[in-house]
Amino acid sequence: MKIIFATKNENKLKEIREILGSEYEVISMKEAGIDIDIVEDGETFEDNAIKKAEEIMKLTNETVLADDSGLEIDFLGGEPGVHCSRFMGEDTPYTEKNKAILERMKSARGSQRSARFVCAIAAAVPDKYTIIDRETVEGLIAQEPAGENGFGYDPIFIPENYENTFAQLPAEVKNTISHRARALTKMQDYLSNPQ
Repeated sequence: MKIIFATKNENKLKEIREILGSEYEVISMKEAGIDIDIVEDGETFEDNAIKKAEEIMKLTNETVLADDSGLEIDFLGGEPGVHCSRFMGEDTPYTEKNKAILERMKSARGSQRSARFVCAIAAAVPDKYTIIDRETVEGLIAQEPAGENGFGYDPIFIPENYENTFAQLPAEVKNTISHRARALTKMQDYLSNPQ
């Protein structure tokens, strides 16, 4: 089954292909010949995911998946949240973003460091429907960045029931427990058994 995934993020695309496996031919916007910027101005992860999926589906008349995901930190009132990629500016390296978050959290201890990764995935199927699913993985913010795997905020997030950050975990482990893995698994079920 061919699916266009509405992202320009190569790290995200690699992870999605690993999670979905060979059953799906996942192609990027670039591979589909689409070179547009979709403004993610929604107030929720769901708003942004639906907007991206539906806009690309209308352009291509193909089944399109899109996600919007981010890190919500309770101590910071839910920041960076839906603004994860724009937090401190889109061109700011994640090493700097992670450093700034840890600095703001230096007084937080134990459960005060609670956080979650959120992923909303939308599937827009031509002439049929758009569906959305939201999944989360709970965890804690680490005291310092650790690990070389993953991307974005992975070096500062320790998932529940683990002692290592997402960036320290092998991809095959992260890709079974992450927010994106959970949402993509649900989406596979929907796509395989449309109502």
